[in-house]
Amino acid sequence: MRHGVHGRILGRPTNERIALRRILLTQLFEHGKITTTEAKAKAVRGEAEKMITIAKRGLKAGEAEDAGGKAQQAHARQLLKGRLDGDKIVRKIFEDIAPRYAERKGGYTRLLKLNPRVGDAAKMVILELVEE
Repeated sequence: MRHGVHGRILGRPTNERIALRRILLTQLFEHGKITTTEAKAKAVRGEAEKMITIAKRGLKAGEAEDAGGKAQQAHARQLLKGRLDGDKIVRKIFEDIAPRYAERKGGYTRLLKLNPRVGDAAKMVILELVEE
């Protein structure tokens, strides 16, 4: 049984792991791509996809003229704000990134494999947002 098993541990305590994910996600959305180890990229990839989907749903709900739609959009912004550093990144996701993928059903990120890192031969990848 898999009670209490969730996500990737990445060899870190919980608070460091949460901070690492927050930093990686913020950098991914800020720059469009990041170079990191394969394990870290795979740990962050799913969460990045979910955040874009949340933003898309928030935008779609915000287009409605009723108060319920505006409330759903505000809720989506709060969800992202709690997992990312700063309002600037959340604004960028809602204004630039989510509209870019409005017609796309999923698969917003891509992993490109690189040569192993020189110091410890760790598998390195580029995690990037797919250009539409």
